[in-house]
Amino acid sequence: MMIDTLTTFGQSKIQHGKHSDRVYLMHLATADLPGIIPHLGALAGDRGYSKIFAKIPAAAEDAFLADGYAVEASIPNFYRGQESALFLGKYFSPKRQEEKHPASVAEALELARQKATPGGGQHTLDAALRCRQMLPSETAPMAALYRQVFATYPFPIHEEAYLRQTMAEDVIYFGIWEGDELIALTSAEMDRKGENAEMTDFATRPDCQGRGLANYLLAQAEAAAAQCGIKTAYTIARSYSPGMNITFARNGYTYSGTLTHNTQISGTLESMNVWHKSLLP
Repeated sequence: MMIDTLTTFGQSKIQHGKHSDRVYLMHLATADLPGIIPHLGALAGDRGYSKIFAKIPAAAEDAFLADGYAVEASIPNFYRGQESALFLGKYFSPKRQEEKHPASVAEALELARQKATPGGGQHTLDAALRCRQMLPSETAPMAALYRQVFATYPFPIHEEAYLRQTMAEDVIYFGIWEGDELIALTSAEMDRKGENAEMTDFATRPDCQGRGLANYLLAQAEAAAAQCGIKTAYTIARSYSPGMNITFARNGYTYSGTLTHNTQISGTLESMNVWHKSLLP
């Protein structure tokens, strides 16, 4: 399985690889400006990547826009409940930049808007099911479920060692069990310093889909993140698949932009929709 590379520039965190054919600036330390901008460009040029994707605080916007980046999505009050985050794209291929399936993106968003529940709804779990936070000793069934649901993924969630590592680095996982079978999973990747969390890595066993499990998992992950001081939750959901967009719309999230051909999932580069929600009471 092709795994992307995690690296750093100063105090900033970067992921890159042919898997999604991109450089991803995951965390920008503003002290690394302006030098990080030509570094990202050189990395993309040397490796032949067709996109740079950057998540930055709004204060750094001008420096990136001057280098040819464009804002694809934004989230207000992202950092410590105060400063906005911008999701930027810079393309090195017209083919990568032009949306191949605009009708699919529009359809998924329209279905999500029709199902939207301001503030979020109430979700219950069948009596035969149990939901709880996952333990490091349970990474074997977690990895097995992720392997079953995703042929490929931007991060090595198929590997037990990676799951254990992320658990030690402020990622919390919640799972739903039917007896001794793990049937659904999600995670909240928390940035405690920035007081935000990405709700991600949703997986439901194919024969268990359609039972509202993702809604329940999301509510549990949000509650746990809020207890850890997280103020803003967000997700990057597959644009062509109505299911997860509907899940977030039903749970009070707001759509704020589409990242064009951003992420390779199960063998195809897909556009991704950004959704966000305040977890403040």
